[in-house]
Amino acid sequence: MDQTFFLEQQNMPTGSLYVVSTPIGNLGDITYRAVHILKSVDGIACEDTRHTSHLLNALGIQKPLMAIHEHNENEAANALIQKLKLGERWAYVCDAGTPGISDPGARLTKELASAGYLVIPIPGASALTTLLSVAGKLNLSAQGNFQFLSFLPLKGKERVQCLSQMNLSRLPSIFYESPLRINKTLAELHDKILDKNRSVLIGRELTKKFETITTLLIHEIPTWLEKTPETRGEFCVMLEGSLSHSSEAEDTISELLINPSELAQVLSEHLGSKQIAEVFSKSHIMSKNAAYELVLQLKNPPKSAGQ
Repeated sequence: MDQTFFLEQQNMPTGSLYVVSTPIGNLGDITYRAVHILKSVDGIACEDTRHTSHLLNALGIQKPLMAIHEHNENEAANALIQKLKLGERWAYVCDAGTPGISDPGARLTKELASAGYLVIPIPGASALTTLLSVAGKLNLSAQGNFQFLSFLPLKGKERVQCLSQMNLSRLPSIFYESPLRINKTLAELHDKILDKNRSVLIGRELTKKFETITTLLIHEIPTWLEKTPETRGEFCVMLEGSLSHSSEAEDTISELLINPSELAQVLSEHLGSKQIAEVFSKSHIMSKNAAYELVLQLKNPPKSAGQ
């Protein structure tokens, strides 16, 4: 099949930014269309010029490069706008995968779109969709719905609140994790998730030579961690949503949801009053103000006569 014919049908307006997805590990995952765009544009904005140079050298492409990363997105966006004003076509790539998904690029596309320039997606690899495609029953039970949490907060109440959100959500939760924190995060899932029979899908080094994809039940995590000393590489993790099966733990969650006082008492071990009120509000259990008053009453019960 002559790919050139189809690629040349691509409309390539001038003065536009092309957001190009690149491989997340296996160079063979670059698309014909992505290569065509990278060859055709006037320049390429990228997260890391060194990383992108290696990619372009492998593809036999030479183009001017402009560094755009999380620390200079606003300034670089203005510089790129000046290029597009001249009618030039530019591409943007991040270090791996689809830009704007836990990678720089979202602010860049916002600035250019706000300035009236076309931002055109060139789809391709993503760790998120790669893991989803083999999730099987974890995603089937939710009819394809899920929540993407990017990288979890590192510590503090924000992290506790995020874990509580996964605990209560009926939707599967997907997040990225680094090799330095994966053991700690999986151990926390084991400790915090009420239903130990929920499944967790662990993708490591997706699309790369030493890719591994493992499905566990929550209660199996400690044993798996003991037998799996190798945690190098990048991780994508998917936790099955709650209430996917009938179990004692799920019945406990249902009871807690029916009884706001009991739920508030459980959450008070990990969250402050304002955070609990936020969880109740977002879960549509009760209004934020009512939940806050409930927590205060639990923390400061009225004294009985004679005390």
